[in-house]
Amino acid sequence: MARDLNLLEESITVWARQRGLLTADVQPEKQMLKLVEEVGELAKGIAYRDKWSTSDGIGDVFVCLVVLAEQLDLTLTECVSQAYDEIKDRKGVLEDGLFKKNSDVPELP
Repeated sequence: MARDLNLLEESITVWARQRGLLTADVQPEKQMLKLVEEVGELAKGIAYRDKWSTSDGIGDVFVCLVVLAEQLDLTLTECVSQAYDEIKDRKGVLEDGLFKKNSDVPELP
Protein backbone atom coordinates (compact mmCIF):
# COMPACT_ATOMS: atom_id res chain seq x y z
CA MET A 1 0.00 0.00 0.00
CA ALA A 2 1.52 3.29 -1.12
CA ARG A 3 1.43 6.16 1.34
CA ASP A 4 1.91 9.86 0.79
CA LEU A 5 5.47 10.90 1.68
CA ASN A 6 4.29 14.21 3.15
CA LEU A 7 1.96 12.37 5.54
CA LEU A 8 4.75 9.98 6.47
CA GLU A 9 7.10 12.93 7.11
CA GLU A 10 4.49 14.47 9.40
CA SER A 11 3.92 11.15 11.20
CA ILE A 12 7.67 10.66 11.70
CA THR A 13 7.94 14.20 13.09
CA VAL A 14 5.15 13.50 15.60
CA TRP A 15 6.82 10.20 16.52
CA ALA A 16 10.17 11.96 17.04
CA ARG A 17 8.59 14.72 19.13
CA GLN A 18 6.83 12.15 21.36
CA ARG A 19 10.18 10.48 22.00
CA GLY A 20 12.03 13.67 22.86
CA LEU A 21 14.15 13.75 19.71
CA LEU A 22 13.14 17.33 18.88
CA THR A 23 13.86 19.05 22.21
CA ALA A 24 16.38 21.89 22.45
CA ASP A 25 18.97 19.75 24.26
CA VAL A 26 19.11 17.08 21.53
CA GLN A 27 22.20 17.46 19.38
CA PRO A 28 21.90 17.00 15.60
CA GLU A 29 25.40 15.50 15.66
CA LYS A 30 23.98 12.45 17.45
CA GLN A 31 21.27 12.07 14.81
CA MET A 32 23.94 12.35 12.13
CA LEU A 33 25.78 9.42 13.73
CA LYS A 34 22.53 7.43 13.67
CA LEU A 35 22.11 8.30 9.99
CA VAL A 36 25.62 7.02 9.21
CA GLU A 37 24.83 3.79 11.09
CA GLU A 38 21.68 3.31 9.02
CA VAL A 39 23.54 4.06 5.76
CA GLY A 40 25.99 1.32 6.73
CA GLU A 41 23.12 -1.13 7.20
CA LEU A 42 21.71 -0.07 3.83
CA ALA A 43 25.10 -0.68 2.21
CA LYS A 44 25.18 -4.16 3.73
CA GLY A 45 21.72 -4.92 2.35
CA ILE A 46 22.83 -3.84 -1.11
CA ALA A 47 26.13 -5.74 -0.87
CA TYR A 48 24.29 -8.93 0.12
CA ARG A 49 21.55 -8.33 -2.47
CA ASP A 50 18.99 -8.65 0.32
CA LYS A 51 15.90 -6.84 -0.92
CA TRP A 52 14.16 -6.72 2.47
CA SER A 53 17.24 -5.33 4.27
CA THR A 54 17.78 -2.83 1.46
CA SER A 55 14.17 -1.64 1.65
CA ASP A 56 14.35 -1.44 5.45
CA GLY A 57 17.63 0.47 5.20
CA ILE A 58 16.21 3.02 2.78
CA GLY A 59 13.26 3.53 5.12
CA ASP A 60 15.51 3.91 8.15
CA VAL A 61 17.65 6.47 6.32
CA PHE A 62 14.50 8.40 5.40
CA VAL A 63 13.36 8.43 9.04
CA CYS A 64 16.79 9.61 10.22
CA LEU A 65 16.80 12.38 7.60
CA VAL A 66 13.33 13.58 8.62
CA VAL A 67 14.40 13.76 12.26
CA LEU A 68 17.73 15.43 11.44
CA ALA A 69 16.02 18.04 9.26
CA GLU A 70 13.52 18.81 12.03
CA GLN A 71 16.33 19.14 14.57
CA LEU A 72 17.89 21.74 12.26
CA ASP A 73 14.58 23.62 11.85
CA LEU A 74 14.12 22.35 8.29
CA THR A 75 11.81 19.86 6.65
CA LEU A 76 12.91 17.02 4.43
CA THR A 77 10.48 18.29 1.80
CA GLU A 78 12.23 21.69 1.78
CA CYS A 79 15.62 20.03 1.47
CA VAL A 80 14.61 17.69 -1.34
CA SER A 81 12.86 20.52 -3.16
CA GLN A 82 16.02 22.62 -2.99
CA ALA A 83 18.14 19.71 -4.24
CA TYR A 84 15.75 19.01 -7.10
CA ASP A 85 15.80 22.66 -8.15
CA GLU A 86 19.59 22.35 -8.40
CA ILE A 87 19.60 19.17 -10.49
CA LYS A 88 16.47 19.39 -12.65
CA ASP A 89 18.26 20.98 -15.62
CA ARG A 90 21.67 19.44 -15.00
CA LYS A 91 23.47 17.91 -17.96
CA GLY A 92 26.09 15.21 -17.76
CA VAL A 93 27.09 11.71 -18.74
CA LEU A 94 26.56 8.23 -17.37
CA GLU A 95 29.96 6.66 -16.78
CA ASP A 96 30.48 3.28 -15.14
CA GLY A 97 26.93 3.41 -13.81
CA LEU A 98 27.38 6.84 -12.19
CA PHE A 99 25.92 10.13 -13.42
CA LYS A 100 28.63 12.77 -13.67
CA LYS A 101 27.56 16.35 -14.15
CA ASN A 102 29.32 18.19 -16.97
CA SER A 103 31.46 20.26 -14.59
CA ASP A 104 32.88 17.03 -13.12
CA VAL A 105 33.86 15.50 -16.46
CA PRO A 106 37.37 16.44 -17.65
CA GLU A 107 37.63 17.81 -21.15
CA LEU A 108 38.75 15.33 -23.76
CA PRO A 109 41.99 16.15 -25.63
